[in-house]
Amino acid sequence: MYFAALLARTEDGWEASDTELDDVETMADLADLARESATDDGETVLVYIEQEDAWFAIVRVDGEDDPRVFISNAAAAARSSYGEMLTSELLGHDDPDAELDALDLDGTEDGEPEHVDDDEDDDETTADGSVAPAGPLGEGHILADLGVSEKALLALTDDALGEIAEAIGAADILETVR
Repeated sequence: MYFAALLARTEDGWEASDTELDDVETMADLADLARESATDDGETVLVYIEQEDAWFAIVRVDGEDDPRVFISNAAAAARSSYGEMLTSELLGHDDPDAELDALDLDGTEDGEPEHVDDDEDDDETTADGSVAPAGPLGEGHILADLGVSEKALLALTDDALGEIAEAIGAADILETVR
C-alpha cells in the first residue's frame, strides 16, 4: 500500500495535500502533478511516496527545473510500480515504452529451480535490465537547504517522512493528510 502526499512551500508556509498516483506513469507526469499543486510559479513542491515502511522517496520540483529524486532503498523500490519508475529514471533508463521481455531465458523456463547464491547482495534487477542497489539512490542532499542534511536523511528509518516533515516545519500539515 502506498502513501503519497504533496507538500508545496508557499509564502505562508507549507501546504499539504494527499494525492493519487493512478495517472502517473512517468517522471514527467509526476513533475506536472507537483507543479499543478503549487500556488505560484517557482515554488518548491515535495512529493512524498512511501510503501509500507519498505522504502520512501522524495521528489523535489522547484518551478520548471528538472525534478530531483532521493529513494531510501532502490532495490525495494524497484519491486513496485512507482518505485520502479523512479529508479529507472535515476539509473538513466527512463524510456516509458520499455516493457518486460516476454521470455526470461535464464535457464529456468523449463521449470528448473533458479539457483540462489547465498553470497549475492540484495540488489534488484529492474524491468529494463538495470540494477537498482540495495540502499539509497539519488540526491542525498535534496533537502539540505531545508534543514535536512544528507547524513540525517540517510539515517532515517521508521517514520522517515514524518521526521522530514518535522525538520522542515510541516509535521502538522503532513499529519492532516495522513
